[in-house]
Amino acid sequence: MTVGTKMHQTLASLEGAAANIKTFALDTQDITAKDMFTNLSQQLDGINQQLRGRLNYIEEQEPQYKMQ
Repeated sequence: MTVGTKMHQTLASLEGAAANIKTFALDTQDITAKDMFTNLSQQLDGINQQLRGRLNYIEEQEPQYKMQ
């Protein structure tokens, strides 16, 4: 498995986790839990953006890692 494949899989997993946490925030009535889930989803969004940026850089430097 290449670095590019691993990064794509990791990014997909993190995006799924962020979506789940956003759902938890929408589903709960507990204000404290809602705030926690919202904060966590924002953190994951930031991580996803950083990872996406790194993946884009890697794909520019090593075109063979681009997913079709």
